[in-house]
Amino acid sequence: MNFKTAVIEKSFEKPVVVDFWAPWCGPCRVLGPVIEKLAEEQAGKWELVKLNTEEDYEVAEQFNIRSIPNVKMFYKGEVVAEFAGAIPRTAIERWLEQHLPDGRKESLALILSRLNGEGGLSELEAFIAQNPDVAEARVALARKLVYSNPERAAALVETIQLGDALAESAEDLRTLAELMSAETDDTPAGRLVAAAQEALRKKDNETAIKSIIEATTADKAFAKDLPRRAGIALFRLWGPQEELTKNYRWKFDMALY
Repeated sequence: MNFKTAVIEKSFEKPVVVDFWAPWCGPCRVLGPVIEKLAEEQAGKWELVKLNTEEDYEVAEQFNIRSIPNVKMFYKGEVVAEFAGAIPRTAIERWLEQHLPDGRKESLALILSRLNGEGGLSELEAFIAQNPDVAEARVALARKLVYSNPERAAALVETIQLGDALAESAEDLRTLAELMSAETDDTPAGRLVAAAQEALRKKDNETAIKSIIEATTADKAFAKDLPRRAGIALFRLWGPQEELTKNYRWKFDMALY
């Protein structure tokens, strides 16, 4: 096989997935039929090349193949993703979905860069209408809407479940939608949750997280431990580098004990 022609040059036309295998390798015989079936089902999106490391050992050495099966995705002449071992079909499907180049993702990145400007939200809405399967877009819109329209935000991420790359973000958004929709009462925890709701609607995140921490201290069991779950969701969505996370995460952790 001419690797340069079959893989490197071809990868400038479409992604090429190379399955490095050998006849004596048991796991290779498990993985082979699965990835071949996927290549047949997804013909046009990518091309599969099987490379016998016994016959093309120089190529295997060039790409540092130390164990097989080893699968690498080439795009525009470069390795853009890889995995090793005979992983299940569902895991291969997720790997392909995550790493296959998609022009829609480039369009989405441009829309997200303009999201806070005039017309940005309507652009994102239009993109989702045309591409409802792009989970990243639905998560992005849910983040923008969760404090003003929690029901819509929850609906946007409803189908993103455990096993999806965005499952954690989707669960956090469902938790915040639950927070914003929660009925409060006149108990100390209830008043503090109401204060957090109001602060989040006004984009006053610092007041919101202070109220959440106080509500957690006041009643850990309130609304099925909603203050605790909401605090975790906020910190995860903000990320570890956000100033509010740095300043208040330790206070929140102390409130849990």
